[in-house]
Amino acid sequence: MDEDVSIINSNTRNEKIKNFFKDNKKILLVLLFFLLILVISYFSYSEYKSIQIKKISDRYNSAVIDFSNGSKDKTVEKLLEIIDKKDPTYSTLSLYFIIDNQLIPDRKEVNDLFDILINKTSLKKNIKNLVIYKKALYNADFVNENEILEMLKPLINKQSIWSSHAFYLLAEFFYSKNEKQKAKEFFNKILSLDNANQDIIKETQKRLNRDFSD
Repeated sequence: MDEDVSIINSNTRNEKIKNFFKDNKKILLVLLFFLLILVISYFSYSEYKSIQIKKISDRYNSAVIDFSNGSKDKTVEKLLEIIDKKDPTYSTLSLYFIIDNQLIPDRKEVNDLFDILINKTSLKKNIKNLVIYKKALYNADFVNENEILEMLKPLINKQSIWSSHAFYLLAEFFYSKNEKQKAKEFFNKILSLDNANQDIIKETQKRLNRDFSD
């Protein structure tokens, strides 16, 4: 008897499944179609992105070769194009190359390029913080106290792996202005950080012992 009931229940279940597919055939086909479109679109976009990254990579390598051959204008033109692409890797490398080789003398223009990376490029958090630090480092000799503090605000208000670098830069900034009390405060803040760079900690301790010991 129990076996008969089980067979009946199984048949009923199978019949319901068949009826469900029969009654919803059109809807299921539409869903399947859209799923296929979604999968195809995903892989097509991934392939497109790979091709674009390859083009940007080739453009960057071409710019470096132009620089080696003495073609400064071509190098700058290509690097600016890459920065405008807002690629997380090669746009950043392009700006670093410009700065390291002093290819653009106009500080405002360079700062505008920094802002493209910081505000308009999808960078990972630590990379973005590094770019913020490098912008402050680039401007440290030419800005006032409020300006450099504003630049470094994202690094000194929230702890990151670049916070100790930011505090050390501020300490050196104020020390160069002969504001030793402020410099000491920023040196001491480095020692209170949980994730401070160990090399910076050692250098900070040396500076405190050498320049601020009573």
